[in-house]
Amino acid sequence: MREYTIAAIPGDGIGVEVIAAGLKVLDVLAQRDRSFRLKIEYFPWSSDYYLKHGHYIPEGGLEQLKACDAIFFGAVGAPDVPDHISLWGLRLPICQGFDQYANVRPARVLPGVRSPLANGGAIDWVIIRENSEGEYSGSGGRVHRGLPEEVATETSVFTRAGVTRIHRYAFELARGRPRRHLTLVTKSNAQRHGMVMWDEIFYEVARGYPEVATQRVLVDAMTTLMVGKPQTLDTIVATNLHADILSDLAAALSGSLGIAPTANLNPERRFPSMFEPIHGSAFDIAGRGVANPVATFWTASMMLEHLGESDAARRLMRAVEAVTARRIHTPDLGGEATTGIVTEAVCDSL
Repeated sequence: MREYTIAAIPGDGIGVEVIAAGLKVLDVLAQRDRSFRLKIEYFPWSSDYYLKHGHYIPEGGLEQLKACDAIFFGAVGAPDVPDHISLWGLRLPICQGFDQYANVRPARVLPGVRSPLANGGAIDWVIIRENSEGEYSGSGGRVHRGLPEEVATETSVFTRAGVTRIHRYAFELARGRPRRHLTLVTKSNAQRHGMVMWDEIFYEVARGYPEVATQRVLVDAMTTLMVGKPQTLDTIVATNLHADILSDLAAALSGSLGIAPTANLNPERRFPSMFEPIHGSAFDIAGRGVANPVATFWTASMMLEHLGESDAARRLMRAVEAVTARRIHTPDLGGEATTGIVTEAVCDSL
């Protein structure tokens, strides 16, 4: 029997609730499948942990994670810790430390889910976000703090190596999808250095993929395209900041942030990849038992696919779609089901 060690980091807010739901569904799936099993190692790193210990990740923590096959991550962020401290204290050190440079976020309207768009059924996208540099490189600083002449700089960093590999990953993924269509998102009209290089490298890489159709769209125009002509899009590649924003829009257009999954991939598999639902810690509903676990289940399916358990991944998504088709929805989708009710329904469907 194949065995995989999964690092579970529930984190903050509803992350604790949905990761528990995800692990329950994965356990049922593994029992039904009988060809693999999951060994779960829990890591209590959270904002409460930070407030108690002064750090999110203890010394040697990344080495512990490195020994795992994948990371199942809930969320980070709490009202009593500034957001830049929580993000740079937990999620980004894992993403950057393990070179998880391809952030992959699929979006489509699941059965029984209503999109706010009249033609939302046309949504079947994969947004690929460069996840290691760009606007979130961490390059910059502040001087003369508190004085009238205080200056803060935030520098976007684009490297030829980083840009080339994300575009190549995007073309490979687009080539494997039925439409073979890739949209380049850019802002090179205003950002004339890094983003011009971003565009140039895209078209250099494109020469190796003549079977993939391409289009170039400015990021502001992209928002209108996603809303007005969703059928014109398929695979999308964008920078760290642009894709971060556009993928949230994609989730909302698909019905809810509560159904949107994410994979932070190290495609070369030199390090473990990390899988997380998109919705964040959502403290406004934490502890009420109404968080939508569907994003976590879809994320778990992506994790299984990455681990090579494709049949199990498909079984899990079929079970999720069977439940959404019956409109067993949490409040974010207009229903009255609890996290537990949705979880049990997916377990029963499995």
